[in-house]
Amino acid sequence: MKSTKNQLLVSVEESRRFMIDCFSAAKIPRSHAEQMADLLVAADYRGHYSHGMNRLEMYINELDDGTANGSATPTILKQTPATAWVDGENGLGAVVGNFCMDLAIKKAKNIGVGWVCAKRSNHYGIAGWYSLRAMNKGLMGISMTNTSPLMTPTRSKQAALGTNPISFAAPANNGDSFVLDMATTAVAGGKIEIKMRKNEPCPIGWAQDVEGNPTTDPHVAFDAGCLMPLGGAENTSGYKGYGLGVMVDIMCGISSGSNYSTKVRKWAHSGNTTEANLGHVFIAIDPDCFAPGFTDRMTEMIDICRSMPRIDPELPVLIAGDPERIHMENVDKEGGLRYTENQLQTCEKLVKRLSVKPLSFV
Repeated sequence: MKSTKNQLLVSVEESRRFMIDCFSAAKIPRSHAEQMADLLVAADYRGHYSHGMNRLEMYINELDDGTANGSATPTILKQTPATAWVDGENGLGAVVGNFCMDLAIKKAKNIGVGWVCAKRSNHYGIAGWYSLRAMNKGLMGISMTNTSPLMTPTRSKQAALGTNPISFAAPANNGDSFVLDMATTAVAGGKIEIKMRKNEPCPIGWAQDVEGNPTTDPHVAFDAGCLMPLGGAENTSGYKGYGLGVMVDIMCGISSGSNYSTKVRKWAHSGNTTEANLGHVFIAIDPDCFAPGFTDRMTEMIDICRSMPRIDPELPVLIAGDPERIHMENVDKEGGLRYTENQLQTCEKLVKRLSVKPLSFV
């Protein structure tokens, strides 16, 4: 493969087409294939390459070995006007997540708030996909999930919690918004994978080795599976990220009756093919239930933050969601997504394995 600039550029539509074809080749319903592809291409489009095409092979592997049930649809086990407990039936994360957030949205539209907790799900991609789903309906959206144990509790040298991400999205005026999407570890696990793909070192504070010493080697970080909590070491307030990670696991794992902490199977590279049984939480809140003028005040607060004096005149003050917005604008301007050569080689393997049409380049 030639690594020319143009050849590495893939249109958003072509990326989506390729992923739909791959999922369809794994013999799952077309609607499920589209939901998964929409999730992954949105991650790449927003600049979260660790959770886009980078995740495709992992999902295909889970479908092939039967770890996840690509045809499953979620079922409601219990519900009230404001809440629901859902069994994901070991289905694909996007299928379970979309079902649950749509249910939360419906409840919020009816009575002001919807809180849906799911068990027996799988990796659901970027948490922001689901909070945005609520925000696009004029609501505040919250999404959380537990994951395979990758985070070392403060003062420990072994992982006991997942990256356990949190996302919160709220609308402002004129299409503006606040969209937080963050792991409770110093970095998402996929960021380590991207460093490996690029053959680059990790920043200090991202991960530990098996003895608990900070490491910049992404291969050591990936194999040891020991990410540091948000904040890093104890003296830089890593215990706060640790506390947030536990909070997410309580809300997602404990509340839903799914696996939690070290009960969740190891990360995908371990070869463990037992059911993941992850827990998710989806919350939708109608701001009209409270003080009027919510989006006006949101716009004002966002403007205040962005207009604060800069340390570096060349670096604007941003609000959560701005980096993604800027990335999407750049993708639109360039006409496509830029994937690493290593990633495209993985796609070539999937082409041969699944007998699908290769990616075409801009």
